[in-house]
Parts: sequence; structure tokens; C-alpha cells
Amino acid sequence: MIRIRTTMAALALAFAAGTAGAKDTGYVFVSSENDNAVTVLDGKTWKVVKTIATGKRPRDMHLSPDRQSLYVISSKNNRVDVIDIAQLKVVRSIPVAEDPEMFDLSADGKRLYVSHEEGAQLAVIDIASRKPVAHVEVGEEPEGVRVSPDGKRVYVTSEVANMVHVVDTATNKIVANVMVGNRPRRFAMTPDGAEVWVTNEMGARVSIIDATRDAVKGNVDFKPKGFRPDDVTPVGITMTRDGKTAYVTLGRANHVAVVDVATRAVQDYILVGKRAWGTALNRDESQLYVVNGLSDDLSVIDTASRKVLRSVPVGRVPHSVVIDD
Repeated sequence: MIRIRTTMAALALAFAAGTAGAKDTGYVFVSSENDNAVTVLDGKTWKVVKTIATGKRPRDMHLSPDRQSLYVISSKNNRVDVIDIAQLKVVRSIPVAEDPEMFDLSADGKRLYVSHEEGAQLAVIDIASRKPVAHVEVGEEPEGVRVSPDGKRVYVTSEVANMVHVVDTATNKIVANVMVGNRPRRFAMTPDGAEVWVTNEMGARVSIIDATRDAVKGNVDFKPKGFRPDDVTPVGITMTRDGKTAYVTLGRANHVAVVDVATRAVQDYILVGKRAWGTALNRDESQLYVVNGLSDDLSVIDTASRKVLRSVPVGRVPHSVVIDD
């Protein structure tokens, strides 16, 4: 009996050790605003592994630097839920201010930078204590948040002011305000941090900011055939690690634009689902994942052929996608 108990205890410890260090699982996580949940897909079979209940209206998501946790904004509960990837469940929540929408993490994983649409603020949250470090007043309806590669700056969009605010992370003070296009939404950055690309939802373009001068240095306009300018509403944007290609979702135009970063030329438009929104690349960048908010599915694109490989049903009104590979 003692030997059996010892063996069972050893197996339990081994299992706990294995799950505690779970990462690179191949899971694809999709937040669903109307289901109050995150759908977990197996990245090989595309079957649903689990549906994780979260707070109300989950939106933006990010992996922790150690890839052990997934942080999820729950906008209607004014919090960030923390999902343990080994257990696939919410293990704690971090309270934030009213109506959080998008966020980013510091490189060391110690702070959250959260935009608050109603309060027109960027909140800086210490993750360990779950307490705010600072609240930075920005323009109305802030959304996109992006920490620079060197961690020294945070960029925040203001949809109403048509502006990008540049915040110094050492002082939590605004150091520059950059006028961009109409209704700026989200960011991508070149690997060296020299260029900041911001989508302009109502301007059918991307504004390119020179990070040294804090000024717009160029634009990329989108004109897919068969769509009126008002239907071209870029929101999501993802850039390859080498900084050579940017993928931009065009919202109501139901396409993803493929952009050559150096020349700023649109190379292709890829038809996806309805209201193309959030995007993510897998680790080897062979596949691009696009959530479609009005067709409740995930488009999986082969980046070499620029063809949709499959459409995977997910929850209602999917918002963001994250891959743990």
C-alpha cells in the first residue's frame, strides 16, 4: 500500500510539474465578445479544446513574456483576466479602470498599459500588486496601445482626436502628440522601433510615424476593387519579425491587405470573412490568422500562396487571436 501511494504521489508531482511548465502548446486562443469567453483551438486539428469563461465582453489578449499566462481584457467588468495556459482557466483578475479596451505588456511582464475609452486615460498597472502606478490623460476614446521594442515609450491612439500620444515609460508623461488619419485604431512597429504604423479606420489608410521625429513620414492607402472608400475600414495590423511585410485587416471590406514595408506598396488583397478584425502570425510566419467579427469565424491564410486554407467557426463576434506555438 505504501509503495502504491508513493508511486501515485510521484506521478501526481510529475504531472503537476509538466502542466506548470506548459508552453508552446499549439493552442489558438480567440476572444469572443458576445460569448464572454475565450475559445481554445487545437492548431493542428482545428477542433475546440475548451471554451474558457471570462468576464463580460473579452477583447484584446496578450501572452505573458514567459508564455505561461494569457491576459484578456474583460471590458464590461473593468478588469484583466489572467488565464493559466496549463490549466486553461482564469486563475485571477486584475482590476482596471472603466471600460478598458486594448493593452500591452512591458517586456519584463511587470506592468500593464491599458487604454480606457470612457475615461480618456492610459492606465499603468503593476501586475504583482494589482494596483495602478499612474493614469495618463490622453485624447478621447483611446484604443490601441503599443510598447516600443526598447520599452522606453508607449504609443496610444485617440480615435476622436485623430492622434497618437507618445508616453515616456520612465515618467509616465506624454512627450509628443502626433496627428494621424481619421479614427486611428491599432499599431505595428518595425523591429528597430524606427517606424510606427497605425491603422486609420475611417481614413482607409495606414499612417507611418517616424519614431525619431514623432511625425508622420508617409501613408499607405487601401483601394480594393469593388468597395466604396467608406467600406474600407482598416483596424488590425501585424508585421513580420523581419519588418518586411505588414498585414492589414480592412474591416467591412472583408479583405486583408499585404503591404511591402520598404516600398509601402500594397502587393495583394486576400478575401476573408465578414468584418476582418484582429490578426496574428504563427511562429514560423507560414500562416496568418484573421478573426472575422460578423461571420463568427477564423480565417487561416497560407502566407506563401496568400490563399485562405480554411475557415474555422469560433465564438460570436470574435475580437482577437493569440497563438501559443
